[in-house]
Amino acid sequence: MDRRRALAAITTAFLAACGDPATDTAAVDTPIDVMPAVDDVDPLPWIVSAAHPLAVEAGADVLARGGTAADAAVAIQAVLSLVEPHASGLAGGAFMLFFDAETGELHAYDGREMAPASTTPDIFLKEDGSAMAFFEAVRSGYSTGVPGAVALLAFAHQRHGQLEWSSLFDAPIRLASDGFPMPQRLHDWAGRLPHLRLEDGGAIYYNEDGQALAVGETVTNQAFADSVTMIAEGGAPAFYSGPIAEAIIARVNSQSGEETMALDDFASYQVIERDPICRPVKTFNICSMPPPSSGGVTLLQIMQIYEQTGAEGAPQDNLVPYVEATRLAYADRNRYLGDPMSMGTDDLTAQDLTKALIDPAYLKDRAALIGTAPLQAVEPGTPAGPALKEGRLDDQSYEVPATSHFSIRDSDGNIISMTATVEMPFGSQMFAGGMVLNNQLTDFSRDPGRDGKPIANAPGPRKRPMSSMTPVVVFDDDGEPYAATGSPGGPAIISYVAKTLMAHVFGGDKISDAILRPHVVVPRGKVLVEEGGEDIATKLGAAGYEISTAPLTSGLHGFVLNPDDVDTFADHRREGSVITAHDWQ
Repeated sequence: MDRRRALAAITTAFLAACGDPATDTAAVDTPIDVMPAVDDVDPLPWIVSAAHPLAVEAGADVLARGGTAADAAVAIQAVLSLVEPHASGLAGGAFMLFFDAETGELHAYDGREMAPASTTPDIFLKEDGSAMAFFEAVRSGYSTGVPGAVALLAFAHQRHGQLEWSSLFDAPIRLASDGFPMPQRLHDWAGRLPHLRLEDGGAIYYNEDGQALAVGETVTNQAFADSVTMIAEGGAPAFYSGPIAEAIIARVNSQSGEETMALDDFASYQVIERDPICRPVKTFNICSMPPPSSGGVTLLQIMQIYEQTGAEGAPQDNLVPYVEATRLAYADRNRYLGDPMSMGTDDLTAQDLTKALIDPAYLKDRAALIGTAPLQAVEPGTPAGPALKEGRLDDQSYEVPATSHFSIRDSDGNIISMTATVEMPFGSQMFAGGMVLNNQLTDFSRDPGRDGKPIANAPGPRKRPMSSMTPVVVFDDDGEPYAATGSPGGPAIISYVAKTLMAHVFGGDKISDAILRPHVVVPRGKVLVEEGGEDIATKLGAAGYEISTAPLTSGLHGFVLNPDDVDTFADHRREGSVITAHDWQ
């Protein structure tokens, strides 16, 4: 039975739960180009999966009112900014994949933070020429980029929204003004970071004794409510000009002691639509973000290298091919990826380099390096010839895992997979307008290069730092949208997503089951096993790896649209949840 007939077979059950079906699903004929739409009846309900129940409820309310995935994303991200300020925020940035069910096109929207025009390659170097320590750079006043989240949400809403923009902020305004129960993760992070700048606005998370508010105590953030009210009434221009922009700029410049950021930086910010990158793996077409995210390239490299080794089954059953594929992919990532404006050369565009990195012939050569034991040395490959490899140095950035991901499907079949961040927990540790300011520019390499050899991810004016965020939309062998997911986790994001998708694609596991298994990640060349994965650690040790155990807190949220059911999931390591149309009362 083909997918459309199988879907039709479950129409009756879903109609009873969800109301009227949507129409117009789409087919994928090519990995990147526009895909022609197909007239069809779609029986599946709307779905929202995100990292906090209040954000899920806000998105569900929008979808239940007839809103689109783009409408719901606005409400979800605004609430996450309030209840997960340690993870993402309106003064941060994001990447969004949007599948348009009417046209059948997959869009990749870049709302990554942008460096101010004043940024120079040596911005994180001290007077003696050495690089600042990471936390010194975070708190320097030079770490905050021009935020992209609000622009991204407005851009998507203008193109794909249905409801009035102002109606999408009711939940965050109400929760900020009336208060919300202190979440466990916010409590934990506030307790770990007692040095938060209380005078900026961080005091709202602490009691009079300086202790983090207890879980369940009421948190209010009137400054946030005021900012969001302005955005609701004035749209994105209310964020990028006027009091909000001025407050952010003043706070950043007071910290750096100079005019690090200016109103022109805000006025010049633009969302960039880029070509999503897609590659077939087994019977699926896996799509993700291109640079400046490193997530898509590295994810597709890991999955294709693993496939080309001939490994069968899930990563936990083939640990050496999985770990070595990951090590090889990260080596390429660190050497070649960054803002597209600095990836290419006079003879090679960034797009051509991206294609070369995920070319099957190149990855077949990389897979041939893998045997039954760990590689003694892992070097970047030569996707564009040895001259490019030898002419560059490896990235020296240090990412901290504080991010959030949500996945949405609306009643019309539109899908959003969006990952958002402020970089490290509570970003730059600065606040303005009730919002945490990002420290995204420390995702640049603090060492810009030496001896005439550049680093692709070096700081520069109007550049966007390399990211590990890996939102994913998967299509099946009929070209139908099949799954959406992503995760927080700093440089481990890519491995979290890869390991989970591979368990499904290669091993046939349900993703909701695969998430329950311990993670194995190799974010900086070292093999990390999640606490509780002693059996895996023992196998890796026997294979010759030096391993460490750690609490690996992924946050995979999404769904799989199987022919006979819908597999929804919210990572148990976070506080998230999933709501579908038939759950909504």
